[in-house]
Amino acid sequence: MDASQITAIVIFVVAMAAIMTEKLHRSLVAIVGAMLLLVLHVLPFEAAMEHIDFNTLGVLLGMMLFVSVVKLSGIFEYLAIKCARLAKGDPWKIMMLFVLLTAILSAFLDNVTTVLLIGPMTLTVCKLLDINPIPYFLTEILASNIGGTATLIGDPPNIMIGSAAGFTFFDFIIYDAPVVVVILAVVLVAFYFMYGRKMHVNDEHKSRVLELDEREMIKNKRLMKISVVMTALVVVGFMAHGALGIESSVIALSAAGIIMVVSGESIEEALSQVEWTTLTFFAGLFIIVGALAETGVIDMLAHGLIDMTGGNVFITMLVLLVGSAVISSFLDNIPFVATMIPILIAMESTGMDVSPLWWAVSLGACLGGNGTLIGASANVVLSDISKKNGYEITFIHFIKTGFPLMLLTIVIAGLYLVLRFPPA
Repeated sequence: MDASQITAIVIFVVAMAAIMTEKLHRSLVAIVGAMLLLVLHVLPFEAAMEHIDFNTLGVLLGMMLFVSVVKLSGIFEYLAIKCARLAKGDPWKIMMLFVLLTAILSAFLDNVTTVLLIGPMTLTVCKLLDINPIPYFLTEILASNIGGTATLIGDPPNIMIGSAAGFTFFDFIIYDAPVVVVILAVVLVAFYFMYGRKMHVNDEHKSRVLELDEREMIKNKRLMKISVVMTALVVVGFMAHGALGIESSVIALSAAGIIMVVSGESIEEALSQVEWTTLTFFAGLFIIVGALAETGVIDMLAHGLIDMTGGNVFITMLVLLVGSAVISSFLDNIPFVATMIPILIAMESTGMDVSPLWWAVSLGACLGGNGTLIGASANVVLSDISKKNGYEITFIHFIKTGFPLMLLTIVIAGLYLVLRFPPA
């Protein structure tokens, strides 16, 4: 290893440790780590900028602005009361509804957009029932990453894999979606034993919910109609952005701009609702992880995984599944998948059937995001929303819940891949 690689690894490890201890705000840690890499010339400024995924940041900013306007209509309160009434005020049934809704939306919207929509609804219901929203947020984070695994557009790694391997939207439905359904069912059972049995509210709180009329929650009928139409267009836009040749960030930012113009709401008010700490955290993290990629550390990790298997497709498939999951828990899965793509293409050029390997990387990278608080964008965004409202989800708290469940989902995914692609 050369000096630049050692420096990149040390800064990454120290940054992760600082984030885990939570003595410093994670955004500050990410910014300081990124600046150190630039000052020490581990990463040239131009290369650092190239590693910042401005498309991801654009999606985040656009959807934060979009949601900040949409929520003024009262639609989140309307949906929250509707769900609570359907569940008859039962906190476990409400959790199930929100988990299923999150997973389904995440399959057709990006995960961040989904949690930005679900978060305000969750807070509204939990305030009505006077219960802690953290278990709801944790289950919704996990559901968003599981649901996003099912389709081509649900998670960025799938978009990258689909593009590189030539897989269609329906290929992901055929190969990833079946195991996602099984995983979601198993995780729901786990949620019941973790949270459901302990959830109780008194009849007074239940009756308070049942007495509410969701229609009274609508603050602006015109804006609500606009919001419904615009949300439908955003869904279509995200599904078709590849065919249209338009980046997903353009869809998100366009939706934000249009709804602000049409609604007449104040842009200053919308901008004040943006989670700027989340955006700065991701910008810094992209540079820190980019240094690992630029110095060849991620490439070494990826090649090491392949060398361990001796070229056996079946063993490589399982190693890639587990390796992708563990690495994606601590590193952003986008640069990891970006590194794996040329390796798999090179293996394919030798005549090897790499089809099982593509699906192993897809499942591992997407499901691995549930391992830690920084494993996926949705985790960071929803935890920031929670903290902003007075309910902090710590790194340790999340890893105690997320990592074991992530391992459970990887075991299920491994069994599925063994059945789907048995050894020759």
